[in-house]
Amino acid sequence: GDRKRARLLQRARLKFPGACVEDADFADIRGLDRKTFTGLALSGWIERGDAILFGGATGVGKTWLACALGQYACRRGHSALYIRLPRLAEELRVLHASGTFRKWLAELARTDVLILDDWGTGSIDATTRADLLEVIDDRANHRATILTHQLPVDHWHGWIGDATTADAILDRLMQR
Repeated sequence: GDRKRARLLQRARLKFPGACVEDADFADIRGLDRKTFTGLALSGWIERGDAILFGGATGVGKTWLACALGQYACRRGHSALYIRLPRLAEELRVLHASGTFRKWLAELARTDVLILDDWGTGSIDATTRADLLEVIDDRANHRATILTHQLPVDHWHGWIGDATTADAILDRLMQR
């Protein structure tokens, strides 16, 4: 019970491990309120493998809300992992160099809830783009993914930088 939850929370590496659904504040967030957020948290989003996108300006609380959902998932016995996208390229280079990328990818594919924070921030190279497609593709329709972004969805093609890859990523994220 408690030990398993503590282990899941520790492994999740949430930016805000203390964030919880019950404490959510929606003062600065347009189009989201406690009832909607609680309804989302209580819905079968994890089991369905939904993609949840939190968009908006810096400082409105997207990362906190994503972490609250991740923390809630852990409390319910699901695995979660928080990753900041601007740091991902460097982590991927290390994984490729050490020969552990495939193992990491398989582990990620088994993770119930993946939080990708700061989507669309910084530049993205061809290797990272391809790896990101692998991650998204492995999760599509059966593992939940939460994205936080400032970049409007219609600018994602430009950020991703390759039309085919961008189409594939968007197609998989927008299915659910």
